[in-house]
Amino acid sequence: MNVSKKTYGYFAFGLQIESEYEIPEFTKRNGEEQAHVTIMKRDLSHLWKEHATSDTRVIVKENLVLFHIENLATFCVRNGEQILVSPENEAEEDRIRLYLLGSCMGALLMQRNVLCLHGSAIEINGKAYAITGHSGAGKSTLATAFLQKKFKLLTDDVIAITYDKQNQPMVVPGYPQQKLWKESLQNFGMEHKGYKPLVDRENKFAVPIPGFHHQPVPLAGLIELSISEDGSLTLKEITGLERVHIVMGQAFRRSFIEDSGRTEWQFKESMKLVNHVSIISLQRPSDHFTAHELVSLILYKISKKEEVTC
Repeated sequence: MNVSKKTYGYFAFGLQIESEYEIPEFTKRNGEEQAHVTIMKRDLSHLWKEHATSDTRVIVKENLVLFHIENLATFCVRNGEQILVSPENEAEEDRIRLYLLGSCMGALLMQRNVLCLHGSAIEINGKAYAITGHSGAGKSTLATAFLQKKFKLLTDDVIAITYDKQNQPMVVPGYPQQKLWKESLQNFGMEHKGYKPLVDRENKFAVPIPGFHHQPVPLAGLIELSISEDGSLTLKEITGLERVHIVMGQAFRRSFIEDSGRTEWQFKESMKLVNHVSIISLQRPSDHFTAHELVSLILYKISKKEEVTC
């Protein structure tokens, strides 16, 4: 007797998703539209043995990303349509979801030829601004400071960029959640006990976002955030080929792009993107909390080009 597996319908990154895993971070799907993406539990042991060697952790081909997380699961993303999970015994679903939300979605979007950057994106008066930077730069913290000014979050961690019929780059909203360090929560006067810690990082917490924006928003600018070596706070506009290098350097899971043979595609997409957006470099000191100061500086910069309402 065949028993159908329970599935859940979701919407994220502009995609209708049908999943055998419950993923409360995603937005529940309305209606019965055909799914673009399926997430299923499958035995991947034979597939892993076919491709892997004793020291292999990640396998990337043109339309296949296969990786193993010890004591958790093997994940397979293929053809921009499927995410397969082979969990190990007693694997925690909270931990599995971290990889579904991050690396798996990033790989799937790449396979669908969607350029993804690593960072957060917020909406300011109908336009999107991407906040990128290396780990620890303060991307999510800066985005939270914008939220406290009543601006809206579009995505955290994975910034998916598509194009409309007029060739305008658009940020496609992800899902209504941020990841914030305990220290950042404290600086905003938010009690960390009210939020669920991420499994792998007990000092980092999942923060649900009310009033999330669900429609794609035109991308107007990119802010590369970094920590200054001399403790100064500086903002400068980036010009020339450095703009392309910044976009390529801030790609989400860049190794997936390189190993799948998509470097030329990434370069063309980056060139296309920089023709439509402004890019600024913002360096901040690390010895004190500057998020609110950075927001004021960014809004002032934007206001030189257009009216901004806070």
